[in-house]
This record gives sequence, C-alpha cells and structure tokens, in this order.
Amino acid sequence: MKRFNWAFVLLVMGILMLAGCGSAPAEGTTSNSASGETEGSGESEGSGKTEITYWYAWGDKIQENNENLVKMFNESQDQIHVTAEYQGSYDDLHAKTQAAFAAGNAPEVTQNEIASVGVFASNGMTENLTPFVENDDIQMDDFVEGLMGNSYVDGNLHALPYLRSTPILYLNTTILEEAGLDPAGPKTWEEFEEYATKLTVEGERVGITMPIDIWFFEGFVAQSGGTMLNEEGTEIAFNEQPGVEALTFWKELEDKGVLKVPTGDEAGDQAKQDFGNGRSAMLFSSTADLSYLLGVASEQSFDLNTTFMPANEDFGVPTGGANLVMTAGLDEEKQQAAWEFIKWMTAKEQTIYASKYTGYLPSRTSAIESDEMKALYEEKPQFRVAVDQLEYANPRPMAEAYPEITKLLKDQIMRVVLEDLDPQEAMNELAEQGNGLLK
Repeated sequence: MKRFNWAFVLLVMGILMLAGCGSAPAEGTTSNSASGETEGSGESEGSGKTEITYWYAWGDKIQENNENLVKMFNESQDQIHVTAEYQGSYDDLHAKTQAAFAAGNAPEVTQNEIASVGVFASNGMTENLTPFVENDDIQMDDFVEGLMGNSYVDGNLHALPYLRSTPILYLNTTILEEAGLDPAGPKTWEEFEEYATKLTVEGERVGITMPIDIWFFEGFVAQSGGTMLNEEGTEIAFNEQPGVEALTFWKELEDKGVLKVPTGDEAGDQAKQDFGNGRSAMLFSSTADLSYLLGVASEQSFDLNTTFMPANEDFGVPTGGANLVMTAGLDEEKQQAAWEFIKWMTAKEQTIYASKYTGYLPSRTSAIESDEMKALYEEKPQFRVAVDQLEYANPRPMAEAYPEITKLLKDQIMRVVLEDLDPQEAMNELAEQGNGLLK
C-alpha cells in the first residue's frame, strides 16, 4: 500500500470545516437512511447482519435512485444491511470521506467522482478490487469500454462504473421550430453559433445559458483534437491550440450576447432554470438530468430533444459521474460485505434500473442490449443519445493535482470570457502555474 498523504487529508479537513455541514438534501426528502427509519434506529441491531454504510452525492431523482436501490439490496438477502447516507455534492462527499478516513470512521462504500479515483487510490484510501473480481470471475468485458478509463490506478482496479454520464445538448424544440430551426439541433460549432444567434431575442431570451464548467471545456477541447494534459499526465496541454480555440469560441459567443454566463455557486441551477422557463433555448448538462428535465418540459408544456455536443474537427466528449469504491483498511467481514454490495449495485439489472430512473448511462453492454433498454430507447430516443455519444468519449485526467488545477482554470476562463484578457496569454500563464503543481 502506498504511503498515506496526511498533509493532503489535513488540508481537506480544513476545507471541510470551512464548508460547514455541506449541502442539505433535496427539497421534499427527509430520510438519510435506506431503512426508512429515523436516524440511529438500528433496524438490524442484534440481527446478526453485517452492517455497512454507503455515502452518495446529489439529491432529487439521483437521491431517490440511490435510496431505492439500497432498499432493494437490503430486501434481496438477509446477511448484510446497508445504510445509505446523502452527503451533498461530489466536493462535499469527497471532503467528508477524506476527513472520515483520517478520523478512522469512513463509510465502507462510497462514490468517487471519476477524476478523483486516482487521488483516493494513490493516497491509500480505497481498496484494490482486482482480487475480488478475479475471485468471483466477474466478466469485466461486459462493462462498457468507454466508461472504464477512470477505474484503474497503477494497473489495479480501484473502482467500478456506477452512475456514469456525459454532457449532452438539451434543446427546447418548441422554441427551435418557432425560430425555423431543425429540432434535431446543431451538429457543428458553426451551426451551434447560428442556432444561438437565431434563438436570441434581446431582453427576452438567449440562445444558451452556460456556466463556466471544466467538464464542458474538456469536451470542447476534445472536439478540436486536444487534451487537458499530455498523455503521461505530467504537463499542461490546455494552453495549446485546441484549448485556446475553445476558449476563444466561448468568449466570442458571450461578446455577441448569445451566450449568458451565470456566476456564483448557483450558476448550474440558474442555467437549468433559464432553460426550464424559456429564457434560454439550449442547455449543456449531464445525461443524469434527463429524467428531471423531461419532467420540467412536461410541466412547462414544451417539447425537449437531446443531441451530441457539437463537433469542431470531430465530436468529442468527456465521461463523468461516479464510480463505486471500497474504503481501505476494513476487516475481512466488512470487506466481503462491501464487495457484495458493490457487485450487486453494478450488475446488469441495477444499471438498467438506474438508467431508466435517472438518465445515467447503463454501464453494462448487456444492459444496453437488453429488451428493456431497447424498448425505452424506442419510446424515448432522448435516452439513447448519450449511449451513442460514447463512441467519442474520453476519460477525465486523474493526476493528483488535477482537481486543484481545474479550480484555477475555472477562475481563469471566467476572467477571459467576462473580462478583456487574451485567451492565449491567459492559458499560458495558468499552464506555468499548473505545471508547477503537477511536478
């Protein structure tokens, strides 16, 4: 096992204390336990079951999905009882997990947002799952290849795909048709700019509201043939031509007034609100928001379509979402219980359930090819878009310094788009700082 980075954890604990208790559960949800009982009630206390805890991120339909699946697991057997606990956003979840691990009371199973899989593994916080997979002869080739890039660290399997996503382009096709545009949506950057321009009505609506999101930026860089880091993950690459071209494109759209850039902690929510109430006609968001946004469209009486992120030199998109991990240092009984839960949660039947319930990608090929998913894609083709887009998908960088670099990059992009900064100079400046962090 690699040496544990206590300085890293102490830093995270400091962040956690500043963040307070994290985000509250989604409106209308009250329970933090899949047992449905009040906190601390200990449903299976004295029952002889092995007790483990599972921490997860995000509310609304995603929270419901997690709670439902854990309840189903508990009812499916009588050896293990899992308590599911909501922890807020990915940042909240990661900070709390790191602090809990340092304090010796981490959950047995938790989620790692995929770019953080390497950070947790390299700091000795997650268990190598390779022996468990080999012992149970898990058919790893059934996991979708495009979703496996953030599962291995130093040749060892540390995470299995669970709630996985890509960003997709959501379209209010009612507005598009009123503007005389093809409801199938734009296929290229040039068409995207044309759509955004025609859909903008001064004082009433913009083509798209888009927060500065590094996940989206990763996609635009890939669409020009670029990468965020070099192949070895040791040097910054986003200051090369593809990254500068992507940033310049965003700045031009904002300067024209066809792209609205919300700021602050609620920027993502603002973009969804603008789309939902017709103040923007397009939206980049995770496929995980599909079920939610279909509900919004129904409530607001407009038609919704989805399509790929637009291409420049080619299509390109990052994958995202969460993988399941087992925390390190468990005794044999807890390890086996944690593995049984992870194995069950990532099986074909459960990935079908989660995909239908939320819009997240099915992580198993057998799930995608199942009659149940084929019927869904026939009825609601919006669900198929993210699956087809996986042909152009890329894993996220897992360098230990990457999460810190992305925070700096987000601030720098914001300055370029909203202020009068030269994109190339701004990216070069940040690249120098980022290379220092990588080393």
